[in-house]
Amino acid sequence: MILADLHNHTRISHGEASAAQMYAAACRTPLEYYGFSEHSPLPPGFACPLYRGDLAADFPDYVREVLALKEAATGPKVLLGAELDWIPSNPGWMRDFVAAYPFDYLIGGLHFLDRLAVGSPKNWDCAEEEKTRRYAAYYREMARMAASGLVDVVAHPDFIKVRSYESFQAWLDLPESRELIRKTLAVMKKAGVALEISSAGLRKDFEEPYPAPAIMALAADLGVPVAFGSDAHTTADTVSGFDRLAEYARSFGYAQSLFFLARKPYFLDF
Repeated sequence: MILADLHNHTRISHGEASAAQMYAAACRTPLEYYGFSEHSPLPPGFACPLYRGDLAADFPDYVREVLALKEAATGPKVLLGAELDWIPSNPGWMRDFVAAYPFDYLIGGLHFLDRLAVGSPKNWDCAEEEKTRRYAAYYREMARMAASGLVDVVAHPDFIKVRSYESFQAWLDLPESRELIRKTLAVMKKAGVALEISSAGLRKDFEEPYPAPAIMALAADLGVPVAFGSDAHTTADTVSGFDRLAEYARSFGYAQSLFFLARKPYFLDF
């Protein structure tokens, strides 16, 4: 049984429920720790068309609501987190954001390559050679993110497959691709950054967790710690697929996951 879910969203960005409603759903589960990880506001020049309202203006309200829930919680312990959108062209903005709030943890979300939104389907009508270039760039950037000291968890570590699943699988089968990913995972291991095992992929057409089995095998071989996340955007997504995730992680030899308090890691059996 998984006892900590570190990846959840609210209507402040593109979720469908308030923090209080999401927490009420968590109270109906066996969880011991429930982490809110709202998206960070984006710096000038970047945008997500899925976001409603003004995330930069609304983010302090999110923090206040989560801290109030944390103080009053009678169910799972509430953790204040955020999904930091990794924007390497603006390191000062990222450092200032991380320092601005009393976060328990930061999840690193690699949603952009330069200014290319990797989750947008319109950006994947391109040649296989260009896709291959992007996949390699994604994992090189992930290594830099893990080494930065700004994040505690790498979110959905093969999110880049979301709009090009078959092409990504073909690339993942290449020995040089596995070696690149192994090097990235080794950076995570050295930095003490956890690999997120996410059930969000189970809700996609390909019905595969993030990350894929080949990446899980590499991570297990290196002893990279893991954390669990449902990446819930609705109350119904809360702990979605966690039974399958637990079985998936155990099949690679994992028996513990990480959660964080004041940026310090703690292990939980599952």
